[in-house]
Amino acid sequence: MSVFNSPLLLGFDRFENILEQLAKSGGEGYPPYNIEQMSDTRLRITLAVAGFFKDDLKITLEQNQLIIHGKQMEDPNRVYIHRGIAARQFHRKFVLAEGVTVAGADMDNGLLHIDLNLPIQKNDVTHIEINAKDTGSDMKTIDAPSKTVKT
Repeated sequence: MSVFNSPLLLGFDRFENILEQLAKSGGEGYPPYNIEQMSDTRLRITLAVAGFFKDDLKITLEQNQLIIHGKQMEDPNRVYIHRGIAARQFHRKFVLAEGVTVAGADMDNGLLHIDLNLPIQKNDVTHIEINAKDTGSDMKTIDAPSKTVKT
């Protein structure tokens, strides 16, 4: 039973699917990353992608998921006597809240920086007007004879 099954939480059923996807993705630790708060409305995700070139990386935004995929191309002309640096691929996903936008991405000294803009939360109060249906116009009024009570 999920916490999102409550009848008081309307429209949250898709969050349950997102949580299931995150649980299935596991706790893979490669590549290591940081998430930094740059300001009240900006975040930065930094991934350590040493050995990857810009063309080895692909960043996509699918629905509310930021997906970073890295795959190094093998050079068939290289002959390794010892290979201690693995040329492995990775697939890292981040789930973004509604309204979060990607401002841009850049690489610097083996670090991939992805900047995010957070939505500005408004504390607006909206009053919803209640409309009344005029059901009285369809009904006929019946006059009942008045009764006089003697005492």
